[in-house]
Amino acid sequence: MTNLLDVLKNCSSSEIKSHLQGLSDEDRLVLYRDWQLLAREDQLPPQGDWTTWLLIGGRGAGKTRTGAEWVRGMALGLPGFAARPVRRIALVGETLEDVRAVMVEGPSGILSVHGKAERPRFEPSKHQLVWHTGTIAQMFSGNRPNGLRGPQFDAAWCDELCKWRYPDETWDMLQFGLRLGDHPRQIVTTTPRPLPLLKRLMQDKGSVIDRAATSANAENLASDFLRRITAQYGGTRLGRQELEAEILEDREDALWSRAVLDQLHLKEVPELLRIVVAVDPPVTSHEKSDACGIIVAGLDEQGQGTVLADESLEQASPLQWAGAVVRAFHVHRADRIIAEVNQGGEMVETLIRQIDTNVPVRMVRARRGKYLRAEPVAALYEQGRVRHVGHLAQLEDEMCDFGPRGLSNGKSPDRLDALVWALTELMLNREAEPRVRGL
Repeated sequence: MTNLLDVLKNCSSSEIKSHLQGLSDEDRLVLYRDWQLLAREDQLPPQGDWTTWLLIGGRGAGKTRTGAEWVRGMALGLPGFAARPVRRIALVGETLEDVRAVMVEGPSGILSVHGKAERPRFEPSKHQLVWHTGTIAQMFSGNRPNGLRGPQFDAAWCDELCKWRYPDETWDMLQFGLRLGDHPRQIVTTTPRPLPLLKRLMQDKGSVIDRAATSANAENLASDFLRRITAQYGGTRLGRQELEAEILEDREDALWSRAVLDQLHLKEVPELLRIVVAVDPPVTSHEKSDACGIIVAGLDEQGQGTVLADESLEQASPLQWAGAVVRAFHVHRADRIIAEVNQGGEMVETLIRQIDTNVPVRMVRARRGKYLRAEPVAALYEQGRVRHVGHLAQLEDEMCDFGPRGLSNGKSPDRLDALVWALTELMLNREAEPRVRGL
């Protein structure tokens, strides 16, 4: 097998396939785990003196496999990765659930890229993996920066940086802890968004940047996926971001700008007099149906609006989104649910009541177009009267891509619709004047 590996490293893709035809399943598995052979150049660690390796890629471009293989190489002290096994590794994702489901246990995650004899022991209750080399990798969330206070590391893998709710705070806490070993390093694997932190990292002299479009990983994707996804999104703004890994700036005709939103982020939830959960339910629940927009927002005694959370769901059944709405109501201790009924009529309230008969629900019906309804809410942002708790990536993407003709991809702005209903109820309806909670 060792001789074959040496031969294959000098072969073309077609020649490699010819060699593989005569191998047993066991030998093919060995080759699958030989990352130095299979990886593209942009998936192998850069040479030279660097601190941050940025792998900016489209959906399905092989980012997760790259991050998992880098962690494996660092934990085992493999040539090209580390001179010896590192002691501590931080695994940071959007949430702890994402770290486990994608980075650790996913089909391209850390456990999958190890052979049986070298695979680390996963200890879910401790949020960590332990290798036979003594290396320990700990799991952290981009939604909880303070979780990184105290621990220290030789290396870190940061996945989907642009989706973290508190990107700057989490990144800063990680940098203070990246202080073990001869040369602490980190890899960032992310689909791009025009996040100020990402832009700063791209300008940093200690960073090395690799880019990969979705098409670069075509051989490892379902045969129909690339054709279908390119036909649907090729040439659109969303396709350029999610498939071609471009960092897109604002639309010129968009109602919101990132420059404004970036000035309105809060680190903590302020004291609020009133909280509502707004829902823009989908018409159907099949795989091509719209998302269900669910936004939680509140109002303080100065009349300032605060967007607390984006609890929106993709492709949810009616009972799933109704359950999510009621959960958000209770978790955020809201005063009322605001539900648009243009699509579902009385069924919307009936579904919510099936989950909890006691929640107060206000039904609203759109009598003007989405753009006209959104304009006065956008004006509130321009006046500095609305803030966001943390970075609400998907909601803010919709806001900065919403113009007179809607979103550039032609899809329904479901998160934005729910936002508009929430802030209209709190700040623009006369009957929704602030009051002391509980009275």
